Amino acid sequence: MKTKETFNLSGKHLVNKIKELIEEGNITRITINDKAGKELMSFPLSIGVVAAVLAPVLAAVGALALFVGECTLTVEREVEEVASDNNEQPL
Repeated sequence: MKTKETFNLSGKHLVNKIKELIEEGNITRITINDKAGKELMSFPLSIGVVAAVLAPVLAAVGALALFVGECTLTVEREVEEVASDNNEQPL
């Protein structure tokens, strides 16, 4: 199941927040919108992505952060579904 999480932050905090989220893991996509809601950048992430692969993306985000005052960061995560106790069958 996918969930979405949204963060409102200033451009100068953008790169650090993205790095922090990537370290947490289980993120499938990151989207950056300006304060009017226009999509500025969107990129997929897969499990096991190494920092060397993300370096060009983070450089582009850093350049974007210079021009953006306020932005919205939307993070899509893959969350495992937990089985409900009501669906368990007796042994």
